[in-house]
Amino acid sequence: MSEKQLTFKEMCAEFDVTPRTLRYYEYIELLTPEKEGRSRFYGPKELARMTLILRGRRFGFALEDIRQWLMIYENEGTEVQMREWITLADKQMVELAEQKKQLEETMAELQSLRDDTVKSLG
Repeated sequence: MSEKQLTFKEMCAEFDVTPRTLRYYEYIELLTPEKEGRSRFYGPKELARMTLILRGRRFGFALEDIRQWLMIYENEGTEVQMREWITLADKQMVELAEQKKQLEETMAELQSLRDDTVKSLG
């Protein structure tokens, strides 16, 4: 093993994920570590994929969207993947804007109710 490889436990620690999460990502084929017996080893490709997965999750993307996006790179290359990323990012920005609007409305309603309660206490 000439390239840097992490064990299952090291991968969990490196990315601060639970073993269950890591196993699930393998199950849904987001990650495909090398296997030697019962041991799993994660090389540079898997580390890069995990970074992208977690970044995608942070931005609110569904795991299936992330999986499809990673598959585009495998099957069609970087340029097609980047174009798809732009489409996904645009769609997610619309979704996040709607969530922000709903959250702001909820906060305003809560503030109003709080203020009315303070006034009623006199």
